[in-house]
Amino acid sequence: MRQPAPLPVHLSAAPFTVYEARAARLSSARLRSSDLTSSGRLIYLPTGWEFEVRSLARALSSATPGAWISHVTAALLLGLWLPSWYRGCRELHLSKPKALPPVRRDGVVGHTVLAFDDEIMLWDGIRISTPARTWLDLARVLPLEDLVAVGDQLVRSPRAELEGRTDPWATLPQLAVMLAQHAKLKGIVKAREAAGLIRAGADSAPETFLRLALTAAGLPEPELQLRIVPGDPYSPAADLGYRAQRVAIQYDGGHHLTREQQSRDNRRDEMFNSAGWRYFKFNADDLAGGFTGAVRRVRLALKRP
Repeated sequence: MRQPAPLPVHLSAAPFTVYEARAARLSSARLRSSDLTSSGRLIYLPTGWEFEVRSLARALSSATPGAWISHVTAALLLGLWLPSWYRGCRELHLSKPKALPPVRRDGVVGHTVLAFDDEIMLWDGIRISTPARTWLDLARVLPLEDLVAVGDQLVRSPRAELEGRTDPWATLPQLAVMLAQHAKLKGIVKAREAAGLIRAGADSAPETFLRLALTAAGLPEPELQLRIVPGDPYSPAADLGYRAQRVAIQYDGGHHLTREQQSRDNRRDEMFNSAGWRYFKFNADDLAGGFTGAVRRVRLALKRP
């Protein structure tokens, strides 16, 4: 059997649309060759391509004018925190306005929704819901605490040297406006409750869960990014704590295992201890236990004179 002509380099390693094929002057016969597989209407996959959500989402977005990548898929692409059971998801979520026919494509979960222009953006060549709108869409499927964790991620101040941006993805007033615009959306009641619990200052989902565990147990809401010297950007900061009682709390995640990070952590710990603070460090074991022991220890510390 005659081997098909090689594909253009830019089409050989990722899904592509029929429009891209035409632009590259591939014939209909070439698209039926054995080294290509149809992935539904207008999308082709090179043989040997291993699933990768970004490139497939880009092709799906290009093949569906007027639609946009949304929900769990948008969260994965944007780097929003998700529970572990969603992180390997191979289904793509695609939203359309009511004016377009519903999505009918294998491996694609379709949504017909109302979205305003400022809730959709072009990101890395993909038409996709904004982080704030993605958070709102996730209200249908995420438990309340998880939705709060994603919201905390939206409003936190990013580190420009690590994340390439200086502004948060959203502010609480912006979320409030969006909630008011979608009063009948499924999940809106949960989204409103979550919005009331979102706080700027949590750098990870476990920090959010720790804060929520403390307040759910009836303890006062802790201050976030608590510095020994208020307002001094060079003063060591704990993830959360209670200034009046001089109680500081740290959650040590996986990034704390590096030698460099451990050295910084040790200096911070020593400074809090030297300043006379009661200092607690919790980790994934405490998270797995719902922070029950952590709450008990903090409660006792707050009662001590």
